[in-house]
Amino acid sequence: MIGDISSTNRPRTAARLLLLLSGVVTAASSGCTAFMEPREPYPISPPEVAPTSPVPRELEMMSLPRYTIEPPDILMLQAVKVVPKPPYVVEPFDGLLIRAAGALPDQPIADAFFVDPEGMIDLGPSYGKVKVVGLTIDGAKDAIRKQLSTILEEPEVSVSLAVSSGSQQIVGEHLVGPDGYVNLGTYGSVYVTGLTLEEAKVAIEKQLSLKLEDPEVIVDMFSYNSKKYYIITQGGGFGDNVVPVPITGNETILDAIATLGGISQVSSTKIWIARPARNGQSCEQILPVNWKDISSGALTATNYQILPGDRVFIAEDSLIRLDAVVSKLTRPFERVFGFASLGVATVDRTVNFTQISN
Repeated sequence: MIGDISSTNRPRTAARLLLLLSGVVTAASSGCTAFMEPREPYPISPPEVAPTSPVPRELEMMSLPRYTIEPPDILMLQAVKVVPKPPYVVEPFDGLLIRAAGALPDQPIADAFFVDPEGMIDLGPSYGKVKVVGLTIDGAKDAIRKQLSTILEEPEVSVSLAVSSGSQQIVGEHLVGPDGYVNLGTYGSVYVTGLTLEEAKVAIEKQLSLKLEDPEVIVDMFSYNSKKYYIITQGGGFGDNVVPVPITGNETILDAIATLGGISQVSSTKIWIARPARNGQSCEQILPVNWKDISSGALTATNYQILPGDRVFIAEDSLIRLDAVVSKLTRPFERVFGFASLGVATVDRTVNFTQISN
């Protein structure tokens, strides 16, 4: 019976193997390298690179797409128009611009008057003080006219807000939080992740318009923190070193190596860029670099422009790696033999000292 079951399953097993084989062939024919481990772009030396290539490089750079804001970028905000929406209620330390027609010749009223902590404004020795805190601008105008009417005959008064102490000033650096929002203090917060600077300006002004009259704000980048590339250096058997570098849009392989101060003693000149797949691409790119041509030959064919998310990989020196592996394997035995030799030497010295003493 077992033989019958096996003969029945053979066609199914063969079909599964055929399906798996066809999937592997299809993936290999698509140009992806995901099935290759390890994926080194060249075994000994980099291949020749065509003098013209769609890949941007030193003398053929491209402009990066419009910068989109992401955490933890830092925005520079400066509000150039901060006018509270009416009706505005006067608060202590506000500044009111007051003009009165028909005032005393030697004591004109045409200046900015600040509200003291008690909520009063002092119009002068002849006019006295008026309490305006808690009133609207029109209410303050009526209170001032009523006060001046005790001294002047039918005074004409105009009052406007010169300085608002309660309005928060929007200026300085603003961090985009992990949730994608930028905090505007008393005006709330705005989601800016994925927006350009122009789009972020519109979104911030829309939020400010809830409390301000036709606000206007300048938005600029203070620190580009979200877009970066990585320099990965193999450590010759002692672990890899990863250095994240913020990108400005003008870096090449030569700039990346200069960031490290050059190629270390444990590294080889075997270098490549591992570029993640982007929109419209089916898989990642591996761009081999000929460091000798770039450094000593001043050739730009493989001095590629670095894009956000790139991994600049610097392979280790094979001899350094071999030496590290051998050292790791032999070090435990050396320690054991060292302890054994130390023990034997200690016993010999003890025995010799005992014999001499006797």
